[in-house]
Amino acid sequence: MYFSLITPRPGFERRAAHEWLGGAYGEHQWLWRFFPAPAGAERDFLFRRRDADGLPRFYVVSRRKPEPDSDAWQIQCREYRPQVPSGTRLRFELRANPVVSRTGEKGLKRHDVVMDAKKRLLAARDLPNWKAWSSDRTTADGQPDPPPSLCELTHAACTEWLTSRAEQYGFALDESSVSVAAYEQHGGKRGQLRFSTVDLSGELAVTDAERFASALANGIGRAKAFGCGLLLVRPVM
Repeated sequence: MYFSLITPRPGFERRAAHEWLGGAYGEHQWLWRFFPAPAGAERDFLFRRRDADGLPRFYVVSRRKPEPDSDAWQIQCREYRPQVPSGTRLRFELRANPVVSRTGEKGLKRHDVVMDAKKRLLAARDLPNWKAWSSDRTTADGQPDPPPSLCELTHAACTEWLTSRAEQYGFALDESSVSVAAYEQHGGKRGQLRFSTVDLSGELAVTDAERFASALANGIGRAKAFGCGLLLVRPVM
């Protein structure tokens, strides 16, 4: 395995910007240029884009060493064999596609966790839509029952999503430390929702070294082709 940082080469920023295909869909296609493979080959890398000074920086975990095909980009690469003992506390960052599966009339279907949380809150109150939930609403016993803000709803739903999956990936989440930001819905053709992303950060404790190493190598959740799932960690200082 390899861990790489792909950035514009100093002095070639304008050319790099011209070559880079921005956007969730274009980035995945563009990154393949660093991993040449026969047509139909399966993706064997994870990536996360983080911008700095208006320029893209790509963190990549891959089974093959990336190969530069342009002077406009530079690659810093090292071997990646994560071995983190159980009990280790780490800071983490994760761009995720948080979804939950629900059984409906057409069988099992995946839903965005924030939209799913909205739907379940409305159903519990027998309300037709979010606009019908007024700020002065009260419960049957007269207690205030205002709607949560989108920020509150997103934080609660996404934190719960990650907490419920932590054990299978070999860690325990410190929920009090979790920050949730940059929730975004990405549209596909004809404007329909294709997937959503959110950035989570905070602290975790490793509970199973083998499972956690697999999570670092293979990612967490879905939409990995669109820059989701790569778990970035560093020691708690």
